[in-house]
Amino acid sequence: MTNLNLNPVESLAKRAKEASFKLSQLNRDVKDKALNLMAKDLIDKSSEIVKANEIDIKNAIENNVDKYLIDRLTLNESRIKEVAKGLSEISQLKDPVGEVVRGWIQPNGLEIEQIRVPLGVVGI
Repeated sequence: MTNLNLNPVESLAKRAKEASFKLSQLNRDVKDKALNLMAKDLIDKSSEIVKANEIDIKNAIENNVDKYLIDRLTLNESRIKEVAKGLSEISQLKDPVGEVVRGWIQPNGLEIEQIRVPLGVVGI
């Protein structure tokens, strides 16, 4: 399926969703490494991110976006460090994927289990 009719953000989100199935199959070490590399890249590229965000904020102001939403959209070095810290902290958590939450056996012998599965795509 082509993404020619989507704006760049929608196109990126669609590609991320398409890749999410493959990513969901990765083992714990690979997922943790990816989270930590993302955190590192955020820190390493924070000045570039802040400069690009300044353009976004300028456009938001020109388009009369609510000041509270603009505040939420505003990125600075501190906020980027917090996001990077959050990614690193996630990599330290127990991986819930595949964990059996609960299970039971029906009278006919059918075993039923509720198992944690990957969330999907999360955007920051």
